[in-house]
Amino acid sequence: MIGLSHYLTVSAILFVLGVLGIAINRKNVIIILMSIELILLAVNINFVAFSAFQRDLSGQVFAMFVLTVAAAEAAIGLAILVIYFRNRGTIAVDDVPMLKG
Repeated sequence: MIGLSHYLTVSAILFVLGVLGIAINRKNVIIILMSIELILLAVNINFVAFSAFQRDLSGQVFAMFVLTVAAAEAAIGLAILVIYFRNRGTIAVDDVPMLKG
C-alpha cells in the first residue's frame, strides 16, 4: 500500500531536483523556469498528499490555486523570454544586467 511517506519522498526528490536545476545551471533561463515548475509541483504533491491523509479538501483547493499561479508564471515568463530574445538575440542569463538603466 502506498502511504504518506511515499508521496513525501517523491515530493522531496522533485524539490531537490528543482533546486539543483536552479543552483547548477544559471545560464539557461528556460531550465531555470522548468526548475521552478518542478519546485511548485513538489509543493502541490505535498498539499494533495496531506489533504488526502487528513481527509480535508482545503489542501487540494490550495493546490489548484498554486497550479493557476504556476501556469500564469510560465506564460508570462515565456512571453518575456520571447520578447527578450527578439531584442537581444540570446536568452543567456549573463546578459540580463545590461538591461539596467
